[in-house]
Amino acid sequence: MLRTHTCGELRMSEVNQSATLCGWVQKIRDKGGMIWIDLRDRYGITQLIFEEGKTDAAVIAKARSLGREFVISATGKVQERLAKNDKIPTGDIEISVDDIQILNPAKLPPFLIEDDTDGGDELRMKFRYLDLRRNTVRQNLALRHKVAQQTRIYMDANDFIEVETPVLIKSTPEGARDFVVPSRMNPGEFYALPQSPQTFKQLLMVSGFDRYYQIVKCFRDEDLRADRQPEFTQIDCEMSFVEQEDVLNMFEGLIRHLFKTVKGIDLPEVPRMTYADAMRLYGSDKPDTRFGMQFVELNDLVQGKGFQVFDDAELVVGIKADGCAEYTRKQIDELTDWVKRPQIGAKGLVYIRVNTDGSIKSSVDKFYTPEDLQAIAARFEAKPGDLILILSGTKDKARKQLNELRLEMGSRLGLRNPEEYKVLWVLDFPLLEYGEEEQRWFAMHHPFTAPKPEDLALLDKDLGQVRANAYDLVINGTEVGGGSVRIFQKELQGKMFEILGFTPEEAKKQFGFLMEAFEYGAPPHAGLAFGFDRLCAIFGGADSIRDFIAFPKNNSGRDVMIDSPSTLHEDQLKELNIQVR
Repeated sequence: MLRTHTCGELRMSEVNQSATLCGWVQKIRDKGGMIWIDLRDRYGITQLIFEEGKTDAAVIAKARSLGREFVISATGKVQERLAKNDKIPTGDIEISVDDIQILNPAKLPPFLIEDDTDGGDELRMKFRYLDLRRNTVRQNLALRHKVAQQTRIYMDANDFIEVETPVLIKSTPEGARDFVVPSRMNPGEFYALPQSPQTFKQLLMVSGFDRYYQIVKCFRDEDLRADRQPEFTQIDCEMSFVEQEDVLNMFEGLIRHLFKTVKGIDLPEVPRMTYADAMRLYGSDKPDTRFGMQFVELNDLVQGKGFQVFDDAELVVGIKADGCAEYTRKQIDELTDWVKRPQIGAKGLVYIRVNTDGSIKSSVDKFYTPEDLQAIAARFEAKPGDLILILSGTKDKARKQLNELRLEMGSRLGLRNPEEYKVLWVLDFPLLEYGEEEQRWFAMHHPFTAPKPEDLALLDKDLGQVRANAYDLVINGTEVGGGSVRIFQKELQGKMFEILGFTPEEAKKQFGFLMEAFEYGAPPHAGLAFGFDRLCAIFGGADSIRDFIAFPKNNSGRDVMIDSPSTLHEDQLKELNIQVR
């Protein structure tokens, strides 16, 4: 080894010992008679000291030739620091250097390699290998490692076996867009990169591997945002001979294990909520339950009073913001403009103030009597000092818009603390959703999700009322995992393909291998997948998953560091039988 210790290791117990450290020059402070250098590696920072009259002149000269991010080796004696630094673990000691070796000089980096860097996102992405030297990013990847490590420990303790599934698979028409890979040996034919290992893990259940998991790369060619990348990682799981309750208990156990071992938090029992209640109370299938502001429906109280906006609405619904009655007219106008933005799409916002003296003032006073307003306030259980905000329209749009307003108010009022964690199971999703544009039904989860047993008869009567035997895990308003009990009978799977618009020939071409496997004794099975990157970001208190991935893509799906995607040489295209116009 070129070093005897790391830069985060030495303490007072090593004083008077000789040590050799290797690392990168973080900072140089030259005071003439003394030079201090902060030497950094993955483990921490140790101060080196060079003193005229004590340190060899040639060593001092070499120290003065160093620049930021030079890679060096330094040997010397550990001594107690006169001016201690309680902000770093090695702050009680320093190395009095006897010898220094320049292992590799470095160009001046394009941004500061410090926690509070001066580099913008795009610059740091271009030089990601430098960005990874920063403590904050390195700690994120260390957290990712620990989440993976503890996941494997839990799964192994519960008899799961990790099995790798193929990366070059068959393209399927359902779900997001596939990334496709041309086959040189089969001209005109293509592989797809997996959006998930779904069919393979079901086949593993048919094979008798009754508890499977995999921390696996998946790929989706879809528009990007803070919690999406074209390639992402899942904790993918499947179990045989189980019902929904067994899956919920097993993977609630995993989440509680991760919170305990990674965050030191004893997570209470995870509450459950139906999809119908989540939409009714929060307007979202992934509600943030760190704060209240549950929806209150008002149709019976406000319609038929001559206010056309409410009278014509399918739904009138509102939230109560505690203690916000003192909002000025300017603040309320700003909120109104906020909900009218194209991203939200509301036509307006109605407010009702319950003043601190108990009187009530609203933006619709001319349509409603004081008694009407008192009844509305009572429906919200509003107290003096509270502000009621109301939207109206079609059910789906009004709920979606009010959900956005609720989250915005939660943020403005400081109610969405990233260090507070509220975990929730959402159950009983609709099995199908109807695409008006395509004029057909789509699987809300995927085509292999089983209906609730009590809803099977509705498959021949009312498809819109069929509930899926499916479940999502939500943390702080982010869906971090989802899964379902699977269809395991050939006849029911065939019926599902038929409902989704597949001809028998199309179903056989796309999924014939799975249907045939079901004829050889498929057990009842169920599973789920956690978004590993999202889980790491939540544990790290961040909104974006990008800093928890070593080499992420930007918002255009590009890796600006290696300049990918890029064009191919004509010879490669010719070999793949691809013509580019």
